[in-house]
Amino acid sequence: MGDARTPAASLQSFQRDFAAALFGSDDARAGCAAASQAGFDVYRNTIMVACVDALAASFPSVFQLVGEAWFRDAAALFVRGRPPTEGGMASYGEGFAEFLADFEPARELPYLPGVARLDRLWSEAHLAADGPVVGATALAALAPSALAVAVLVPHPSARWASFADLPVVTIWRRHREGLPLDGELPWVGESVLLARPAGEVRWQAMEPSGVAFLAACASGRSFADAVDAAEQAAPGCVDELGTWLPALLAAGAFTRIEGDSP
Repeated sequence: MGDARTPAASLQSFQRDFAAALFGSDDARAGCAAASQAGFDVYRNTIMVACVDALAASFPSVFQLVGEAWFRDAAALFVRGRPPTEGGMASYGEGFAEFLADFEPARELPYLPGVARLDRLWSEAHLAADGPVVGATALAALAPSALAVAVLVPHPSARWASFADLPVVTIWRRHREGLPLDGELPWVGESVLLARPAGEVRWQAMEPSGVAFLAACASGRSFADAVDAAEQAAPGCVDELGTWLPALLAAGAFTRIEGDSP
């Protein structure tokens, strides 16, 4: 009897086997008839190089930290385990930071997964949708009662991260900004905000209170509740609200205010 599968099912099966042959082991390659064709190895190597090059472009700080040979070896292992699922490569690399956290050769570089995470957040901010930016005057125009129940919606490009006890942000910034790499490191936890309110991604150091405030806003909590979340993360930060909140607004962290009208 002939193959009873539909053309669509047959195509999906071929694509699955072909992808497995490209990125998998020799056993996976043996299950794909196309893998025996002349030129397959060249195509396979070309695809692998393209994937590794895409990762190198998306994680430049990691690349600089570990060097080309180390990075390419690690990236090749990542590609085989997590090949791209889309035609475009600009956003490829999700999960690379987690991969490095479990990668035995990276154990002696405990800050490396965090640096990869910031490289990834930069890419996400760069590729995010555009959006208007809430300025300080918009908040100042609200009555206290309206402000308390209003929700500040983070800008589409806003990304933030905290690292409890490692100077990940300082290490990352030195590579991104071309600063000297041999300066003394403050071995303390750090937080950062990345956003692209205009044409380029910008970043600035943050306090844990700002991170907690942003996370609460992102979950849809009111301004008053978000301030409470910031206070729980950093007791006493409400007394400095006039410092860190304007800094968030100036960085373009928010795109609109919801719930401020009757």
